Amino acid sequence: MSAIDTMLTRNKDFAAHEKSAGTLMPSLPEAMPNVKALVITCADMRVDPAHVLGVESGEAIVLRNIGGRITPGLVEQIGLLGRIGQVAGAAPAGGGEFHIVILQHTDCGITRLAGDPALLAHFFQIQESEVASKTVLDPHNAVAMDVASLRAITALPASWMISGLVYDVATGLVEVVIPPAPLRAA
Repeated sequence: MSAIDTMLTRNKDFAAHEKSAGTLMPSLPEAMPNVKALVITCADMRVDPAHVLGVESGEAIVLRNIGGRITPGLVEQIGLLGRIGQVAGAAPAGGGEFHIVILQHTDCGITRLAGDPALLAHFFQIQESEVASKTVLDPHNAVAMDVASLRAITALPASWMISGLVYDVATGLVEVVIPPAPLRAA
């Protein structure tokens, strides 16, 4: 059985279970009030927020990319998600607290790209001379840098909470690098 065959079989089991339990996802406007967070994390299969943080279906929007880094493309996705919520007539967190969580991890594959500044410059959409400032070898500094870059985006609501976490793939523990705080002072 191929990987996709296995996944499709699991999907049939999922759909049958969820439908019989009456828990299939509602349409977008009804689903949005359940969303309490946006988790930005790495594409690495070891860093699934459902497992690492116990995020349940419908609790968070999850954006994944190499390194879980803030890039111009990811910022554009955040903007598009906000617009989708506006068009759907829903606001994230249903008017309550909304939290952006940046979750990076140890032993990240992006560290293996440190010797290719041209590739990383393209990924971050910066000049090659600026690549070192992205601290791809240190997830703790990278998280702090990425939290700061989101705080600088004035289009994001100042009242949204933000935090920066590093998951240790060897221990399974998450370390709080940037404690939860509003994006900006009101």
